Amino acid sequence: MAEKENEKQEQNIDEQAVEENIYISKESNHEIEKAPKKRWYVVHTYSGYENKVKVNLEKRVEYMNMGEKIFRIEVPQKTITQVRSGKKTKKEEKIFPGYVLVEMIMDDDSWYVVRHTAGVTKFVGTAKKPIPAKDSEIKKIIHRGQQTVAKIELDVKVGDKVRIISGPFAEFIGDITEVYPDKSKLRAMVSIFGRETPVELEYKQIQKV
Repeated sequence: MAEKENEKQEQNIDEQAVEENIYISKESNHEIEKAPKKRWYVVHTYSGYENKVKVNLEKRVEYMNMGEKIFRIEVPQKTITQVRSGKKTKKEEKIFPGYVLVEMIMDDDSWYVVRHTAGVTKFVGTAKKPIPAKDSEIKKIIHRGQQTVAKIELDVKVGDKVRIISGPFAEFIGDITEVYPDKSKLRAMVSIFGRETPVELEYKQIQKV
Protein backbone atom coordinates (compact mmCIF):
# COMPACT_ATOMS: atom_id res chain seq x y z
CA MET A 1 0.00 0.00 0.00
CA ALA A 2 2.79 2.40 0.91
CA GLU A 3 4.56 1.75 -2.41
CA LYS A 4 1.36 2.41 -4.41
CA GLU A 5 0.76 5.63 -2.47
CA ASN A 6 4.32 6.79 -3.18
CA GLU A 7 3.92 5.99 -6.89
CA LYS A 8 0.68 8.00 -6.98
CA GLN A 9 2.33 10.99 -5.31
CA GLU A 10 5.28 10.87 -7.72
CA GLN A 11 2.87 10.75 -10.67
CA ASN A 12 0.98 13.80 -9.38
CA ILE A 13 4.24 15.73 -8.98
CA ASP A 14 5.32 14.82 -12.53
CA GLU A 15 1.99 15.96 -13.99
CA GLN A 16 2.13 19.22 -12.07
CA ALA A 17 5.66 19.92 -13.33
CA VAL A 18 4.60 19.33 -16.93
CA GLU A 19 1.62 21.66 -16.58
CA GLU A 20 3.76 24.39 -15.08
CA ASN A 21 6.42 24.06 -17.76
CA ILE A 22 4.12 24.18 -20.78
CA TYR A 23 1.41 26.42 -19.33
CA ILE A 24 -1.37 24.05 -20.35
CA SER A 25 -4.70 24.11 -18.54
CA LYS A 26 -5.81 21.35 -16.18
CA GLU A 27 -8.64 20.22 -18.45
CA SER A 28 -8.18 16.74 -19.86
CA ASN A 29 -7.50 16.30 -23.57
CA HIS A 30 -10.76 14.40 -23.86
CA GLU A 31 -12.74 17.37 -22.55
CA ILE A 32 -10.91 19.82 -24.80
CA GLU A 33 -11.64 17.75 -27.91
CA LYS A 34 -15.27 17.13 -26.93
CA ALA A 35 -16.14 20.75 -26.12
CA PRO A 36 -13.48 23.13 -27.45
CA LYS A 37 -13.37 26.55 -25.79
CA LYS A 38 -11.77 29.80 -26.75
CA ARG A 39 -8.26 30.07 -25.36
CA TRP A 40 -5.20 32.25 -25.77
CA TYR A 41 -2.38 30.98 -27.98
CA VAL A 42 1.04 32.52 -28.60
CA VAL A 43 2.16 32.93 -32.20
CA HIS A 44 5.76 33.50 -33.24
CA THR A 45 6.34 36.05 -36.03
CA TYR A 46 9.18 37.43 -38.07
CA SER A 47 10.98 40.20 -36.17
CA GLY A 48 9.29 43.56 -36.71
CA TYR A 49 6.16 41.99 -38.25
CA GLU A 50 4.05 41.85 -35.08
CA ASN A 51 1.68 44.70 -35.99
CA LYS A 52 1.52 43.59 -39.63
CA VAL A 53 0.53 40.09 -38.50
CA LYS A 54 -2.22 41.58 -36.32
CA VAL A 55 -3.63 43.60 -39.23
CA ASN A 56 -3.27 40.75 -41.75
CA LEU A 57 -4.91 38.24 -39.41
CA GLU A 58 -7.81 40.57 -38.62
CA LYS A 59 -8.43 40.96 -42.37
CA ARG A 60 -8.28 37.19 -42.92
CA VAL A 61 -10.71 36.56 -40.06
CA GLU A 62 -13.20 38.96 -41.65
CA TYR A 63 -12.66 37.74 -45.21
CA MET A 64 -12.88 34.04 -44.30
CA ASN A 65 -15.80 34.49 -41.85
CA MET A 66 -13.82 33.14 -38.88
CA GLY A 67 -15.17 35.60 -36.33
CA GLU A 68 -16.83 32.78 -34.39
CA LYS A 69 -13.51 30.99 -33.90
CA ILE A 70 -10.87 33.75 -33.79
CA PHE A 71 -11.75 36.57 -31.41
CA ARG A 72 -8.88 38.81 -30.36
CA ILE A 73 -5.35 39.49 -31.62
CA GLU A 74 -3.06 41.39 -29.26
CA VAL A 75 0.47 42.79 -29.56
CA PRO A 76 1.34 43.71 -25.93
CA GLN A 77 3.08 47.11 -25.77
CA LYS A 78 4.16 49.68 -23.22
CA THR A 79 4.65 53.42 -23.47
CA ILE A 80 8.18 54.83 -23.55
CA THR A 81 8.80 58.54 -23.00
CA GLN A 82 11.84 59.94 -24.81
CA VAL A 83 13.43 63.23 -23.81
CA ARG A 84 15.49 64.88 -26.51
CA SER A 85 16.79 68.44 -26.23
CA GLY A 86 14.30 69.12 -23.46
CA LYS A 87 11.33 67.89 -25.53
CA LYS A 88 9.28 64.85 -24.58
CA THR A 89 7.90 62.42 -27.14
CA LYS A 90 6.11 59.11 -26.58
CA LYS A 91 6.41 55.85 -28.46
CA GLU A 92 5.06 52.34 -28.08
CA GLU A 93 7.53 49.53 -27.37
CA LYS A 94 6.64 45.85 -27.67
CA ILE A 95 6.82 43.86 -24.45
CA PHE A 96 7.53 40.58 -26.29
CA PRO A 97 9.13 41.32 -29.68
CA GLY A 98 8.45 38.54 -32.17
CA TYR A 99 5.24 37.30 -30.55
CA VAL A 100 1.50 37.90 -31.00
CA LEU A 101 -1.32 36.70 -28.74
CA VAL A 102 -4.42 35.18 -30.34
CA GLU A 103 -7.65 34.29 -28.54
CA MET A 104 -9.33 31.53 -30.53
CA ILE A 105 -11.09 28.17 -30.61
CA MET A 106 -8.48 25.79 -31.93
CA ASP A 107 -9.46 23.43 -34.73
CA ASP A 108 -8.09 22.59 -38.17
CA ASP A 109 -9.76 25.57 -39.85
CA SER A 110 -8.75 28.22 -37.31
CA TRP A 111 -5.23 26.76 -37.11
CA TYR A 112 -4.90 27.07 -40.89
CA VAL A 113 -6.10 30.69 -40.95
CA VAL A 114 -3.61 31.80 -38.28
CA ARG A 115 -0.66 29.63 -39.32
CA HIS A 116 -0.84 30.74 -42.95
CA THR A 117 -1.11 34.45 -42.21
CA ALA A 118 1.78 36.40 -43.76
CA GLY A 119 4.53 36.95 -41.20
CA VAL A 120 3.59 34.04 -38.92
CA THR A 121 6.31 31.40 -38.48
CA LYS A 122 4.70 29.01 -35.99
CA PHE A 123 2.53 28.52 -32.91
CA VAL A 124 4.26 28.14 -29.57
CA GLY A 125 3.92 24.53 -28.50
CA THR A 126 4.74 21.11 -29.89
CA ALA A 127 5.29 20.54 -33.60
CA LYS A 128 1.85 18.94 -34.02
CA LYS A 129 -0.26 20.73 -31.43
CA PRO A 130 -0.21 24.37 -30.26
CA ILE A 131 -0.34 24.71 -26.49
CA PRO A 132 -2.87 27.12 -24.93
CA ALA A 133 -1.47 29.68 -22.51
CA LYS A 134 -2.88 30.05 -19.01
CA ASP A 135 -5.51 32.79 -18.81
CA SER A 136 -3.82 34.11 -15.67
CA GLU A 137 -0.53 34.57 -17.56
CA ILE A 138 -2.24 36.40 -20.43
CA LYS A 139 -4.06 38.71 -18.00
CA LYS A 140 -0.73 39.58 -16.38
CA ILE A 141 0.82 40.38 -19.76
CA ILE A 142 -2.08 42.58 -20.89
CA HIS A 143 -2.24 44.28 -17.49
CA ARG A 144 1.49 44.89 -17.62
CA GLY A 145 1.12 46.65 -20.95
CA GLN A 146 -1.67 48.86 -19.61
CA GLN A 147 -0.07 49.69 -16.26
CA THR A 148 3.66 49.89 -17.03
CA VAL A 149 5.09 53.20 -15.86
CA ALA A 150 6.70 54.96 -18.77
CA LYS A 151 10.47 55.00 -18.59
CA ILE A 152 12.45 57.96 -19.88
CA GLU A 153 15.11 57.70 -22.56
CA LEU A 154 17.58 60.57 -22.87
CA ASP A 155 19.93 61.27 -25.75
CA VAL A 156 23.04 61.79 -23.62
CA LYS A 157 26.39 60.03 -23.43
CA VAL A 158 29.57 60.06 -21.35
CA GLY A 159 31.33 63.42 -21.73
CA ASP A 160 28.17 65.50 -22.31
CA LYS A 161 27.45 68.51 -20.12
CA VAL A 162 24.07 68.67 -18.39
CA ARG A 163 22.22 71.15 -16.24
CA ILE A 164 20.59 69.82 -13.08
CA ILE A 165 17.01 71.13 -12.95
CA SER A 166 15.70 69.60 -9.71
CA GLY A 167 16.90 68.22 -6.39
CA PRO A 168 19.56 69.57 -3.99
CA PHE A 169 21.99 70.33 -6.86
CA ALA A 170 19.53 72.27 -9.03
CA GLU A 171 21.17 74.82 -11.38
CA PHE A 172 24.58 73.13 -11.13
CA ILE A 173 26.33 72.04 -14.34
CA GLY A 174 27.88 68.58 -14.48
CA ASP A 175 29.91 66.38 -16.83
CA ILE A 176 28.48 62.89 -17.39
CA THR A 177 30.86 60.10 -16.40
CA GLU A 178 28.51 57.09 -16.52
CA VAL A 179 25.06 56.33 -17.99
CA TYR A 180 22.65 53.63 -16.79
CA PRO A 181 19.87 53.39 -19.46
CA ASP A 182 18.17 50.41 -17.81
CA LYS A 183 17.68 52.48 -14.63
CA SER A 184 17.10 55.86 -16.35
CA LYS A 185 19.96 57.23 -14.26
CA LEU A 186 23.43 58.67 -14.79
CA ARG A 187 26.45 59.79 -12.81
CA ALA A 188 28.03 63.22 -13.30
CA MET A 189 30.92 65.19 -11.83
CA VAL A 190 29.70 68.47 -10.38
CA SER A 191 31.92 71.27 -9.10
CA ILE A 192 30.73 72.08 -5.56
CA PHE A 193 32.69 74.75 -3.68
CA GLY A 194 35.55 74.28 -6.11
CA ARG A 195 35.70 70.53 -5.60
CA GLU A 196 34.67 67.92 -8.21
CA THR A 197 31.97 65.73 -6.65
CA PRO A 198 30.32 62.64 -8.19
CA VAL A 199 26.52 62.87 -8.16
CA GLU A 200 23.98 60.25 -9.21
CA LEU A 201 20.95 61.69 -10.98
CA GLU A 202 17.74 60.51 -12.62
CA TYR A 203 17.09 61.44 -16.24
CA LYS A 204 14.17 63.62 -15.20
CA GLN A 205 16.52 65.71 -13.04
CA ILE A 206 18.75 66.91 -15.85
CA GLN A 207 18.68 68.82 -19.10
CA LYS A 208 21.27 68.57 -21.83
CA VAL A 209 23.32 71.77 -22.20
